Amino acid sequence: MMDIDTEPVAADVAARIVTPGSAITSDPAFMRGHGTFGEGATIYSSVAGVVERINKLVSVRSLKQRYSGEIGDIIVGRITEVAAKRWRVDVNSRQDGVLLLSSINLPGGIQRRKSESDELQMRSFFAEGDLVFAEVQSYFADGALSLHTRSIQYGKLRNGTFVAVFPQLVPRSRTHFHTLPCGVDIVLGVNGYIWVSKHVSAAKVEANAEHIYSDCNEPISDAEREAIARVANCVQLLNRLYVKITETSVIFAYEESLGHAAKDLLSQDVAAELAHSVMARLKQQAS
Repeated sequence: MMDIDTEPVAADVAARIVTPGSAITSDPAFMRGHGTFGEGATIYSSVAGVVERINKLVSVRSLKQRYSGEIGDIIVGRITEVAAKRWRVDVNSRQDGVLLLSSINLPGGIQRRKSESDELQMRSFFAEGDLVFAEVQSYFADGALSLHTRSIQYGKLRNGTFVAVFPQLVPRSRTHFHTLPCGVDIVLGVNGYIWVSKHVSAAKVEANAEHIYSDCNEPISDAEREAIARVANCVQLLNRLYVKITETSVIFAYEESLGHAAKDLLSQDVAAELAHSVMARLKQQAS
């Protein structure tokens, strides 16, 4: 855990939690960044957040802020509007992302230019309310994110449940799609949107490429439903107690939760106990 500091620091600008008006440093060698203001030779925090330092630039990242996208980010979004040759997607950012018709795979993985008939069938691909697994491809001139799903692993999400967490808790990593030992798939969107679903093998997905835009879930057993609910509740308790959400922390939380019923995981006492156990195991692993 990081300490909350209120005293000026001369040269050591370490990562720590600060509140509005907290003195960060009085060293004139440092420059003010986002989330700070200066008064005399001292730099103060203007928001509640974590101090970050890049060389001599000091900034404060707010503890609760909307997702700010970068090219290559893996995100989970919800379709909010079907427009001309594009879908608008809620990505938990300042404005909706855009998924162009030309940026998706056609059923069966067919590679060809999209025609007027494809535009007329856009709601058969994605309709309002659908959840989509996508990658940030570029930015538009107004700052909106341009998304794409041109991969067999991306596309419409089914067979599971949705969980929203703080984006700051999901670090960028090499892969954001994981199959957990309990037989559950999880997509950790760096925008704070997470999808937990039953495991479907890559071979089965490729074999059923014609049905990638189906709205029907596959049969889900009671055991699979309980595993999905347990993992989703583990993610929520990690978010509630502000613990980083990674494949490792979710697995640790799941293992620690097996002594409790899935419905009891979000009670305050159980959630606190499990979160402290997870943090202890993460610290032990790091050492």
